[in-house]
Amino acid sequence: MKVKRPIFWDSFNFISLLLLPFSLITIIFNFFKSLSLKKYFKIKTICVGNIYLGGTGKTPLVLKINEMLKYKFKTVFIKKKYIDQIDEQNILSKYGNLICLSFRDIALRIAEKKNYQLAILDDGLQDKSLNYDISIACFNSSELVGNGLVLPAGPLRERITNILNYDLAFLNGEKNNKTFEKTLKRLNPNLKIFRAKYTPRNLESFKFKNNFLVFSGIGNPFEFQQTLKKYNFKIKKTMTFPDHYKYKNSDINNIKNIAKSNKLKIITTEKDYNRLSNIQKKNIQFLKIELKIEKEKEFKNFLLKKL
Repeated sequence: MKVKRPIFWDSFNFISLLLLPFSLITIIFNFFKSLSLKKYFKIKTICVGNIYLGGTGKTPLVLKINEMLKYKFKTVFIKKKYIDQIDEQNILSKYGNLICLSFRDIALRIAEKKNYQLAILDDGLQDKSLNYDISIACFNSSELVGNGLVLPAGPLRERITNILNYDLAFLNGEKNNKTFEKTLKRLNPNLKIFRAKYTPRNLESFKFKNNFLVFSGIGNPFEFQQTLKKYNFKIKKTMTFPDHYKYKNSDINNIKNIAKSNKLKIITTEKDYNRLSNIQKKNIQFLKIELKIEKEKEFKNFLLKKL
């Protein structure tokens, strides 16, 4: 979704109060969706999604799960086709098999016909017409649920109480949030909770004596910037764009001109880099990251047991 996160999503305020009637419409719509007849599949399914809109680390977790289980199962990624999410589709196809269609159920039927054993869905928790063997809700540890309200008054795609419908919660990022974890467990006593942090995989590609300009068009640019600072990148300039933003030549030329005039090297995310043309990519580096999961063995065993 090509929007920047509104500031009023961070806390309950006058604007969010005005929008509450529209949030009620979202809640009612979600309720009727929940009444959908479930479609069941022979193929095993893991759905990685979120309740908070954007920037929760779904795709890195999807890649991590595939890396963990691809030696046990013949895996395939399933992603609903959106014209503005080519970046995520490219990353998934780079690291595994991908079926990307407008309807997830059709994609899953095709996966069955191709004899895949495990489908890992990037997004789809709100698709109540599908039955998943494992459902995982991701949260960003720095933003959690914002003001706790449903769209458009807040950043939630559905009420936080719906965590009751899911098997597992993932808190991605640097912050520890024991209070939030207790809240989730109170709402769903059977919920498994795991934590993970972002770790770079290509630090050797960078010279740390350089100063950097950072640009990104992702759901949570702050988390990316914090990761860079944690690994001692000297950040002198940051530029942010809407999530899944399609960069124009004028955007990239402006970024490069600013970097050149300030003697800065340019760095971005792998997702952003994948949205650039070959010409645009010149003199731009990207940081490749993966999730480092706390209690990874326990997480893997949980998945295998449920499957």
